[in-house]
Amino acid sequence: MNPGEQIYEMTTLAGGCFWCLEAIFDQLNGVIHVESGYAGGTVPNPTYEQVCSGKTGHAEVVQITFDPNIITYQEILDIFFNIHDPTTLNRQGADVGTQYRSAIFYHSETQKDIAKGLIETLDQAGRWPTRIVTEVIPFTVFYEAEMYHQEYYQHHLEQPYCQLVVAPKVDKFQQYFETKLK
Repeated sequence: MNPGEQIYEMTTLAGGCFWCLEAIFDQLNGVIHVESGYAGGTVPNPTYEQVCSGKTGHAEVVQITFDPNIITYQEILDIFFNIHDPTTLNRQGADVGTQYRSAIFYHSETQKDIAKGLIETLDQAGRWPTRIVTEVIPFTVFYEAEMYHQEYYQHHLEQPYCQLVVAPKVDKFQQYFETKLK
């Protein structure tokens, strides 16, 4: 590492529709970049239509690049567990299918330990009436979603899905995490 060189970290998270996750994580102070895509499946370079079929094994994910000097991995996971329901298997609200599962694709053993520890803590605290089903699995490969999915919420505020599903999540996030906003 050269003096003054910035070291960023990366995490890959699945928690339902990637439009919701991207719209929220884009607003976090310390987050450098958020990209919607697919991870956890078996088909190379899947299309959105293939992922939606449920036959590829991929989840809709966001890949987040962040500055750990500004926001920690633990803080990102705290927000992740506050913006989706980690207790429903293969669904978030009306979005149903394996592509909408809750998963943490860890990029290091440290990330794995933090994620597993947090899940254990949240389960022990009884935060939800049932146990967390979020998968904690090693990151292997990320496939960028089609360009029309990138920054979808910001470009399609008038869309019914954005108004009825994404916007309420964004509003709740902004209310609870005001001090973490850019």
